[in-house]
Amino acid sequence: MMNIILLGPPGSGKGTQAALLSGKLNAPHISTGDILRRAAGTELGNRAAEYMNRGELVPDSVLIEMIRDRLLQADCAKAFILDGYPRTIPQADALADILRKLDRGLDLVLNIDVPDAELITRLSARRVCKCGATYHLTFNPPENEGVCDLCGKRLYHRDDDREESIRNRLSVYKKQTQPLIDYYGDRGVLVTVDGCGSIEQIAVEICAAVEA
Repeated sequence: MMNIILLGPPGSGKGTQAALLSGKLNAPHISTGDILRRAAGTELGNRAAEYMNRGELVPDSVLIEMIRDRLLQADCAKAFILDGYPRTIPQADALADILRKLDRGLDLVLNIDVPDAELITRLSARRVCKCGATYHLTFNPPENEGVCDLCGKRLYHRDDDREESIRNRLSVYKKQTQPLIDYYGDRGVLVTVDGCGSIEQIAVEICAAVEA
């Protein structure tokens, strides 16, 4: 069994690949969203909610405690797949400390690499509905243009999915994550995979890295 981190920019499909890998390895797929949902109603969860309700980022100190508590749960005893955490060097150092205290290590960090132009194409073509349905004009278009298949309402283009916003999100990601790529590269656990193929092709490349 393996302890794995998946890194990848918005639109890289790392959540999809993490879920597929979770099924293959029978290891829990842990994302920041998963951690926050599981912590809802707990003391830590309430502390995190205070920040989010003010529109602020959850501080590292709170998030790190939540990660530690999640990794102590029984389903993580043999393996885990972290999706989108850590995002900064301090978070990576904290994770290393947590694992050291648990007498565990990190086996593999998978970096899904996709050029900015491809990411902008993917994300800018996303359309959503107020009912929660999500479409993609190329990969998953609605049956009738601009209309939700489920409820018949008009689809809309989120501000976050417009090109300027996407470029800003990618810039922030690179600023945070490039040091992480170097960090894990120096430790000999980083493998970069090409994220431009189909979901199936990327999954094959990831499985080859896991089995190497």
